[in-house]
Amino acid sequence: MTIICLIRHGETEWNKIGRIQGTTDVPLNETGKQQARACGSHLTGEAWDVIVTSPLKRAKETAAIINETMRLPVFEMEEFQEKHFGKAEGMTAEERYGLYPDKNYPGQEQLEEFHGRLSSGLSQLNERFGNQRVLVVAHGGVINAILEQLAHGEYDGEARLQNGGMNHLAYASERWEIQKYNFIDHLEVLDAKAK
Repeated sequence: MTIICLIRHGETEWNKIGRIQGTTDVPLNETGKQQARACGSHLTGEAWDVIVTSPLKRAKETAAIINETMRLPVFEMEEFQEKHFGKAEGMTAEERYGLYPDKNYPGQEQLEEFHGRLSSGLSQLNERFGNQRVLVVAHGGVINAILEQLAHGEYDGEARLQNGGMNHLAYASERWEIQKYNFIDHLEVLDAKAK
């Protein structure tokens, strides 16, 4: 059975102020680095075989920090890069909704293309790393879309996934199943320190 843990990258300054990032390459902020360390500490006690990451800086940084204690092979896959939001990238929610209330952003990646890319990525993961345990460091839009596709109508893909949150999938009997959703227990220590 193939097991995948989808991890949302750590926080960036754009996450913090509500700017949509898409394919804009924004690095982690200090909170994001702490979230990645918390992920690594939590995952070190578990058996994982490989890390796959989006090629965007915030995901690669998160994967590298997680891997400081795990020492796993790391592979980049463009299929798990965030959706391109066209002219909306860099805008706050207020700016986006003011200019594009229908969310039809000029130059954005089309939904069918985005979903096709993610389906292809999952298939490639299962072919290349079948019967292994794979950590995938990706983005909120990517993870939401994957969960929506796999939930068979039980999940709308609009949830706010926390930076550093984890979602576990298993491939058995010719289908993917969601085992854990937006797991954030490992981040509670950071929340307690912030108070």
